[in-house]
Amino acid sequence: MFEIEKVVLEKNLYYRGELILKYTISYPRIISNLYIYSTRKFNSLNRMIALSLKMYAEKDLFNESKEIYEYNHSNGYPIMVYELNYDFEITYNDNFILSLFSNEYIFTGGAHGSTVRKSQNWDMKLGEQFKLDSVFKDDPNYLLFILRDIIRQIELQIEQGTNQYFDNYCCLVLDTFNPNQFYLYDKNTIVIFFGQYDIAPYSSGIPTFQIPI
Repeated sequence: MFEIEKVVLEKNLYYRGELILKYTISYPRIISNLYIYSTRKFNSLNRMIALSLKMYAEKDLFNESKEIYEYNHSNGYPIMVYELNYDFEITYNDNFILSLFSNEYIFTGGAHGSTVRKSQNWDMKLGEQFKLDSVFKDDPNYLLFILRDIIRQIELQIEQGTNQYFDNYCCLVLDTFNPNQFYLYDKNTIVIFFGQYDIAPYSSGIPTFQIPI
């Protein structure tokens, strides 16, 4: 297992003495002397993602929030605070395999913000991220197996009333399935996830499905 620390970048941004934007960006950094090349590659990628988000928040989002401030202030509306939150969760860290997902949440007004989830799956011996087909390399029909299992799980959840999906979920699963949207749950299980609104309403969150390997 790799020792991983959480690095946090956070700031409150003000305009005319008013708080109009705040961000918290947390990203992983490996602390290890093993596989130095892979460790540096992992750390460099995640630092770059964090710094890019920091720049986006302090430039684009801040400029947009200033415009909204001027509009709201001129029309007597309440001052709205923009938010950007980025965090991660390590889902598997064993046998030189490292898997995680990150959630990027942005609020720019309205009833709620939006969350985008992304994943990383690393073979630290090679210093490379691996794809879904390498997990099922002995099964040429793995995509069909995964899609059928997802549909089965959705039907069961609807029957039990544990979750909501759009009526045309079968077509939407096929249309929006992304083989890059997965992470390891344990050595025998992966998790496939979909984006918000891909196959279900906002209230259902980010749909996830555990698939046996």
